[in-house]
Amino acid sequence: MLSKIGILSTLISTILSFLLVYQSFSEVKSKNNIISKKFYYLSFYQLLFIIFSFLILLFGYIFSDFSLINVYENSHTTKPLFYKITGTWGNHEGSLLLWINIMVLFSFLFLVYKKNTEKKFKLFTLIFQNILILFFLIFLLTNSNPFSEIYPAPSQGMGLNPILQDPALGIHPPLLYLGFVSSSIYFSAALASLICRLEANVFAKFIKLWVVISWSFQTLGILVGSIWAYYELGWGGYWFWDPVENSSLMPWFLMTALFHSLLVLEKKNGLYAWVLILSILTFIMSVTGTFLVRSGILNSVHTFANDPSRGLFILIFLAFMISMSLIILFKYFPNEKNNFLFLSKESFVLFNNWFMIFFLTVVLIGTLYPLFLEVLSKEKVSVGPAYYNIVLAPFIVPFLFLMSYGPQSKWFSSKLVDVKKMFFIILLSFSLVFIFANFEKDSSFITTLILVFSIYLILQSFLDLYTSIKNNSFNLSRSISHLGFGMLIFFISTNNILSTESNFNLKVGETKKLTNYSIKFNNLKILKEKNYETLVGNFLITDIKNYKEENLKPEIRVYNQPKIVTYESSIKSKILSDTYLTMSNLAGSEFYSIRFQTKPFMNLIWISVLIISAGGFLRILRRENK
Repeated sequence: MLSKIGILSTLISTILSFLLVYQSFSEVKSKNNIISKKFYYLSFYQLLFIIFSFLILLFGYIFSDFSLINVYENSHTTKPLFYKITGTWGNHEGSLLLWINIMVLFSFLFLVYKKNTEKKFKLFTLIFQNILILFFLIFLLTNSNPFSEIYPAPSQGMGLNPILQDPALGIHPPLLYLGFVSSSIYFSAALASLICRLEANVFAKFIKLWVVISWSFQTLGILVGSIWAYYELGWGGYWFWDPVENSSLMPWFLMTALFHSLLVLEKKNGLYAWVLILSILTFIMSVTGTFLVRSGILNSVHTFANDPSRGLFILIFLAFMISMSLIILFKYFPNEKNNFLFLSKESFVLFNNWFMIFFLTVVLIGTLYPLFLEVLSKEKVSVGPAYYNIVLAPFIVPFLFLMSYGPQSKWFSSKLVDVKKMFFIILLSFSLVFIFANFEKDSSFITTLILVFSIYLILQSFLDLYTSIKNNSFNLSRSISHLGFGMLIFFISTNNILSTESNFNLKVGETKKLTNYSIKFNNLKILKEKNYETLVGNFLITDIKNYKEENLKPEIRVYNQPKIVTYESSIKSKILSDTYLTMSNLAGSEFYSIRFQTKPFMNLIWISVLIISAGGFLRILRRENK
């Protein structure tokens, strides 16, 4: 029954998408400047039916309706309710349905936003957005139908992958989808703007809100995913340069460049073509990441499936989007002159864009190079942190300086800022790093410079915050996001310098002596939980230097549905440092492989990203224009 209702609801939404495209083409020719109410009704019912189809799938998971293949393959009656709910989007088909829901939601919101302005532009945006929606709906119904039935219905399901049974990963996909899927609306708006010859500043004001929304959610989504990987996968650290992690980071670079470019476009008729290109590229990069994740090309714990047919469909769709974008760009490409004074604020925005494109290029090469090499030579290689650290680190220094200096400059003026104040803050930053260097000698010259200029950005951002509050100006969101970024780079750098790691084998009752720690393997316990059994190790960690003791209890879990073994880290998390321990069994031996790490400032790294995102949400709430 649920299958038929779900398919019917999705089909109705598909028909409404087709009607919106057809009616919009007809309405564009009308000279009436008011959008007919029928478009609002059509868009509202489209949203209503696609949400209803998602709720039908959700009910299937909550009530364990194993007549749906999707529920059978990804759920189990013994799963806690929370993981039944999150299991709805913890698979390819369910996540694709969530993807379509978000696209339809933003299509509707864009339509009702500023109702009585730019009719032709809105209708063309609606056309392109619904062409995208139709493609994904066809993909869903023909290749990835979450409402496919199995007969006879099994009495029990296969269960959800245990590493996905986690609160952080439950909220990570919706946040991330709200980020990069919502970029579809300014992809559609950019193509519509080209066809309608919309004025540059009008376009900038129209899409800035949507860019900030997607950027803020994308930042939060990346943060939650990073936290999940830290404690669930047992790797330790804040970022692993995993290919699928990179696929979420790459659109973020483009969103950041796009938002800063929009600030220029609002004030001056320059960078219009560049803003349009960035708007188009952001969603194309999002779909590219989706292709890599869902085609089975990438080998990662994050990938959804290994199905070439899905990859082929997304590849065809990607080729269609790129072709359509190029045709419209070449036909309607705007003519403009970009004359920027060298030290003006708009020139610093341009510098920001160059850096973002460079960072994107480095990450894109690091992600795709192993794939191309394997295709060409059958060799398998992995590109790890060493590549990214060597290539990116030197460029972080000038980037931090420009982030600190740029906001102090003036629009359309090459006048220097207060150089004395700038040098004073940099000197103070050097002094603080010098004090830090007295108790830590291992940092490189580049790392030292990164620390200096991250502190410079932090101090300058605090000054900006003070000035904003004192003068009741509208720069709070920028200052907060820049402050968060300065903190992020500072805490990442100090984390890299001060982190320690030891790998060794122990059996119960033994003690391992390290330079500053003593690790005693006290005992093992076997516990039975609702949907898994676990072997819990009890370790006494003694901090010799500070005369402190703490217990860590890593686990080896054996899940019933499906039958999978996972290794759960044990973390004692404090505001300034984490103690991190994982264990795994050595086959046919009484010894266990132990990985012990100390990770300074992990919580402060997460807080820094939260502050960056908070700046974006503050801009949405305050509707800042500067």
